[in-house]
Amino acid sequence: MTDPTMHKDDLLNEVETPAVLIDETKLMGNLRAMQDLADRHGVALRPHIKTHKSLEIGRRQIGLGASGVTVATVDEAQIFIEGGFESITVARPVVSPAKWDRLLSAAKAHGADVRVVTDSKEGIQVAGDRAVAQGQTVGLFLKIDVGLHRCGLLPEDSRIGNLARMIHDHANLAFRGILSHAGHAYGSKSRAEAAEVADAERCTMVAVRDALQSDGLPVPEVSVGATPAVLATDRFDGITEIRPGNYVFLDLLPVRVGVARVVDVSLTVLATVISRNEHYFVTDAGSKTLTSDTGVHGMTGNQGFGLAYPPTGFLEPDCEMIVEKVSEEHGMVGRNGFDLAIGSKIRVVPVHSCPVANLARSYAVLTSDGLETWPVDAAGGSR
Repeated sequence: MTDPTMHKDDLLNEVETPAVLIDETKLMGNLRAMQDLADRHGVALRPHIKTHKSLEIGRRQIGLGASGVTVATVDEAQIFIEGGFESITVARPVVSPAKWDRLLSAAKAHGADVRVVTDSKEGIQVAGDRAVAQGQTVGLFLKIDVGLHRCGLLPEDSRIGNLARMIHDHANLAFRGILSHAGHAYGSKSRAEAAEVADAERCTMVAVRDALQSDGLPVPEVSVGATPAVLATDRFDGITEIRPGNYVFLDLLPVRVGVARVVDVSLTVLATVISRNEHYFVTDAGSKTLTSDTGVHGMTGNQGFGLAYPPTGFLEPDCEMIVEKVSEEHGMVGRNGFDLAIGSKIRVVPVHSCPVANLARSYAVLTSDGLETWPVDAAGGSR
């Protein structure tokens, strides 16, 4: 049990590094702000848990009003289903019969509602086959490519209507609607540019919905995602659901877009200076903690691998340093005129918090009462 009278800097001295820190007050502020946004615009919030992979954080999101959660993998889905979550969207196509069997078995055992995206005839066929074999009904979304050009059908693709009809007419499949992810919003240079991406996504999705409905197909849900797009816009006409993930922690990517402030980032990495030379403070947080990922979908900035501060000068512009290089177990922080002793702590605001969280096995959580440890329940789950 942590002594609640200890100062935050003293608490950090007790933490063995490298460590992934969460500021609970900032975390809850981010969770409440997004739920308030969803409630204000009359849309359901189904947060993507691939960012935090934590049952504890997921339960807090549900407690504030989230309608369910979104996951990227069957591993994540299984962990959250077994953790008591009742409604799960898998936002990556599942085409393996073995994965479908695992997913449907978990859903059946725990009475969970499972919804999965697809963008192909093959994906629909395997979903239908396994649903029949398992004696279950499963919901499918058609994934629409609104500009990221990853998974999904282009909005003008003539197959959309036929695939939607194929789902709708299958006895063991339920057509849930259409789903998109404007991940390219992370490449925006300003809030206004991100808002343009969000509005283009909204208009595209509404047009696809209208085309399907004009062919006599009901479209119950129109689901969109991506934290920068959601935070940048105030237009949600025609949208039924939002699926942001990064908002729980934030990082330097949405800060660069202009939809968040550094002070709102709730996840940081605590490291120790283990060596130093003329150019760098060398820390114990390398790519296996801080990651070598400098941007979502290859969109990089000029902040290296993160902004670093001594804990006593955390977030003070005059105390800012840049993590300029990483190897597996070492992080090289540009000295920027500072003279920190070996053994000093450094606190890093990462460029991209999602892979940092995935590399961790636990969070050191700074609470109003001291320090807690939360497991990263779905860490490393990529299947």
